[in-house]
Amino acid sequence: MLGEYRITGRRASEIAASVERAVSSGGLAPGQVLPPMRELAALLEVNPNTVAAAYRTLRERGVIETAGRRGSRVRPRPASTARGSLRIEAPPGVRDLGTGDPDPALLPGLGEAFAAVTEAYAQAPGMYAQAPVDAEFAALARSAFDADGVPAGPVIATSGSLDAIERVLTAHLRPGDAVAVEDPGWGSLLDLVPALGMRPVPVALDGDGPLPDALEAALRAGARAVVVTGRAQNPTGAAIGAGRAAELRAVLAGHRGVLLIEDDHGHAIVDLPLHTLAGATDRWAVVRSVAKAYGPDLRVAVLTGDAVTVDRVSGRQRLGPGWVSKLLQRAMVHLWTSGAVDPREVARSYALRRDALVRALEARGVEAHGRSGMNVWVPVSDETGAVARLLHTGWAVAPGARFRMSAPQGIRITVSPLVDGDIGPLADAVAAAAGPARPLSYG
Repeated sequence: MLGEYRITGRRASEIAASVERAVSSGGLAPGQVLPPMRELAALLEVNPNTVAAAYRTLRERGVIETAGRRGSRVRPRPASTARGSLRIEAPPGVRDLGTGDPDPALLPGLGEAFAAVTEAYAQAPGMYAQAPVDAEFAALARSAFDADGVPAGPVIATSGSLDAIERVLTAHLRPGDAVAVEDPGWGSLLDLVPALGMRPVPVALDGDGPLPDALEAALRAGARAVVVTGRAQNPTGAAIGAGRAAELRAVLAGHRGVLLIEDDHGHAIVDLPLHTLAGATDRWAVVRSVAKAYGPDLRVAVLTGDAVTVDRVSGRQRLGPGWVSKLLQRAMVHLWTSGAVDPREVARSYALRRDALVRALEARGVEAHGRSGMNVWVPVSDETGAVARLLHTGWAVAPGARFRMSAPQGIRITVSPLVDGDIGPLADAVAAAAGPARPLSYG
């Protein structure tokens, strides 16, 4: 059953450590079945309760999973097969449209903001006893949430959206719990959930966001949390409209105990309003990263939510990094208050490129999706072949495998690097590479 590897140990902690070492080294492969507890106990000459305690520890750490009479087996290891590793490296002479990066020309200069905050810092350096969130940073972020109808709640800073989502999930869920996620959806999130020992449950979507019936099915199947993207959904560009939001809120109202996480990473780069779902459940959080509008390397996001959720997240944060640098928080205050970014102009720039590409593809008989944000999703019959053919004609795009669980195949095209003269040639290349069109629903 275990091949050449032999589990060792006399105590529960030693047995658990032996299994974990084997999983890390590859001695135990993902999906490999572990011995029944009584069998391993006899082999190690220990009490079966000791092995049971070891297996329980391994389950809580997300190393193994137990499926009733089918026994315990090693969980898949997303950290070793991250979806980001599926990206196509663009060789010299090939245009890279697969990164998901914003257009550098639309990002603000940071010199003035950092000069101002470092000058102020020289007069009043940050110290341990100070509050973890800058008061003006919190006030400005809260005001922006209020303007979009996000329910009242405290505000904290995190190191990006994924950091916030991880902290919220672990504040309420345990390894083994199910999390409903959009499919296709953000590859990093699809890696994160199983890395936490949790089980992702796919929810199909269309251009208007998650399908209500699909969300209801996931929640009835036992999902304890759901992560949704209000606009600029990655990779499809979907945006939740007012009607769809009402339908989704009605579904969530029947599952008040479910944790809702909204990722509004499209804030300040899209021209569609946010139709928030926050407040439809008792436990909720809304996170906004500054990465797309102000620069990925800033690593700042703002998080609000119900008081219990935010308190748990901030409490655990204090025991780890403590806080997000207030130099960064104050730099964001300067950028916000100085008008360093014009959200309308940024949204208009991305919309012009995105909409032009969608129209050009549709004119060539190719189905394409992208209501908001900087990405266009193109369903294809063979994404590996489509990616290869596009690479041969000078375009690198992201394979849909980075974003899919059970959704049909597709490719993601990031429009940030495009100029007007690119639209026609790119559309021609995609039309030649894509194959037959797919139905509208992505699920």
